[in-house]
Amino acid sequence: MTKIDQVRAEMMKALKEGNTKRKEALSLLLAALKAKFIDKRAELTEAEENAIIQKEIKQAKETMQSAPQDRQDIIEECEIKIKTFSEFAPTLMREAEIKTELENVLNELNLKEPTAKDKGVIMKKLIPILKGKADSALINKVVEDLFSIN
Repeated sequence: MTKIDQVRAEMMKALKEGNTKRKEALSLLLAALKAKFIDKRAELTEAEENAIIQKEIKQAKETMQSAPQDRQDIIEECEIKIKTFSEFAPTLMREAEIKTELENVLNELNLKEPTAKDKGVIMKKLIPILKGKADSALINKVVEDLFSIN
């Protein structure tokens, strides 16, 4: 079952339950998934679906952060979107898991004591492995921590 089918089923369930705020959030997510499907003119891969969901979560977080504090309605709406979208998002890797992948990459590249000059090479190898599986800010933090230790 594709994410489009899952979101559509959850949207119908929310509609039957009378949960309009959840239904609206699911409707937005469904629209984003369908738009990409139409643009691509083919079935979406799981990675593409996950990227769309992550993008929608990020947009909702940015909207919530930029909303004025007196606009509680916007903040609540964004919280509902984030909670709803997160149900369909993959679980992201934790810092320890990223460190393990980083160690594997360092072994592949034969870097025993990497320096800051090696960051580009490391990231070029690490990012494709972790794309969609881990938060890019966390990946960057783990790599930066590696250089602060050395």
